[in-house]
Amino acid sequence: MTLQDRINTFADDLTAIRRDLHEHPELGFQEVRTSGIVAEKLRSWGIEVTTGIGKTGVVGVLKGDRPGRTIGLRADMDALPIDEQTNLPWASKTPGVMHACGHDAHTTMLLGAARYLSENRDFAGTAVFIFQPAEEGLGGARAMLADGLFERFPCDEIYGMHNSPYHEPGVVGVKPGSAMAGANFFDIHITGKGCHAAMPESGIDTIVIATALVQQLQSIVARNVPPTKQLVLSVTQIHAGAAYNVIPETAHLAGTVRYFDRGVADMVTRRMQELCDGVAKGYGVEITLDMRNVFDVLENDPALAEAMIGAARELVGDKAQIKSDLVMGSEDFADMLQAVPGAYCTIGHKGSVPLHNPGFVLDDGILPLGASIMARMVELRGAG
Repeated sequence: MTLQDRINTFADDLTAIRRDLHEHPELGFQEVRTSGIVAEKLRSWGIEVTTGIGKTGVVGVLKGDRPGRTIGLRADMDALPIDEQTNLPWASKTPGVMHACGHDAHTTMLLGAARYLSENRDFAGTAVFIFQPAEEGLGGARAMLADGLFERFPCDEIYGMHNSPYHEPGVVGVKPGSAMAGANFFDIHITGKGCHAAMPESGIDTIVIATALVQQLQSIVARNVPPTKQLVLSVTQIHAGAAYNVIPETAHLAGTVRYFDRGVADMVTRRMQELCDGVAKGYGVEITLDMRNVFDVLENDPALAEAMIGAARELVGDKAQIKSDLVMGSEDFADMLQAVPGAYCTIGHKGSVPLHNPGFVLDDGILPLGASIMARMVELRGAG
């Protein structure tokens, strides 16, 4: 029986796990139930388990029957603060929280790989199964690294994956080199002078200032970023006011900058600060900018990207493809790839709704494929 045939025999078990996780989503660093299920499953398969890495992270270690290299496999576990609107029988039972990015599937795929390898230990080297918390902008990878992830569990290579409703079912893609954007998150706080809405001349209107600043920020990409550089600056939140007849004292803007060149991103931060300072002086208010780096640029090692595609081709043939497009989305697996060489792939499925959408539906049919790719990477790369 081939690897994929064997994993297909317990595909229903994987679907049950995934749907259970989907019904009980947990936000970043709160994945207590999820990490408990992961740890229990790994232990039941005879895998050595360590919990509490990066707060709620879990690491499993499985040695093959022959000496070899150590291969890390990583999946994320956290959900998003979104109200689910799918009406599925296994829809989220937690109000305001949903697996709208498919991390429940990634966790399940890695569990599937762990189960297969625990039952078929005729491989060289060691598999390290890394279940990461808080991928969605909360720094889960950095938390695990700060807890000594790779000092405690040294890996020669590391691999990850993500489901994709944007590609045809079964299409596996890897882009060598820079693949996904780095990301900064920012907050801008504006403090003016509140007053009665009927007497605006007695105050300083922070809503007018906030909207003007949003427009000026957009000029940075148009006029300061070289056209050969890819960068996105998006204001995603505006908060101000709570009454019909009050001009608010404060306003708050928030958003993100996505980039592939750190130098260009630093220039954008300087320009944002200059605009904030200029608007503050012009309107006579206080404006503070808080910019923080959340994700590194995801860099796939070219040779290991080719190796991952090679493993996928054994399973899906020509549907395994080297990609050339840069993705402006971010992924904190990038932080692990800064420490250990590796690669990250996408797996297309039948879903038609975008990620991070309250109507997102994952196709459970990709679970065995994802598990098979991860397990095959250990079999191939553990031997060197």
